[in-house]
Amino acid sequence: MYQRILLAYDGSESGQKALLDCQDLAQWAHSDLALVAVMPLSMDVMGMGVGIYDPQLMEREKAALQAVLDEGTRRLVAAGHTATGEVLVGETVDEITKYATKIGADLIIVGHKHLDSWAARWWRGSVSKTLIEHAPCSVLVVITQ
Repeated sequence: MYQRILLAYDGSESGQKALLDCQDLAQWAHSDLALVAVMPLSMDVMGMGVGIYDPQLMEREKAALQAVLDEGTRRLVAAGHTATGEVLVGETVDEITKYATKIGADLIIVGHKHLDSWAARWWRGSVSKTLIEHAPCSVLVVITQ
């Protein structure tokens, strides 16, 4: 059923719950697991629109995300799963969908935390909602309150 599962993982509370659900599905379907974290090219990295590029800042951010992925991958491998992890750089939904296509993913799992205020929902947007619209395969959204 699901031979390759892609987990968009950031180590957050909703990401941790998605990791647990991912383990359950992988165990049931004997799936290979791939974890990705996406580092956006944001104003913090690019420098408030003036084109300032700080390679040390970008490398520190990438190393921090890699550490989160390594921990998630370690937990999956310790539980007996086949798992890999990779940091991607770019727009979150685009990078996840390109990677899912690249590995032939049958399922993408993403964590989602309900935001309390309408302003927070408007400002942040919804990666999971956009991902559902653009994904090349099924998407499982794991909700935390």
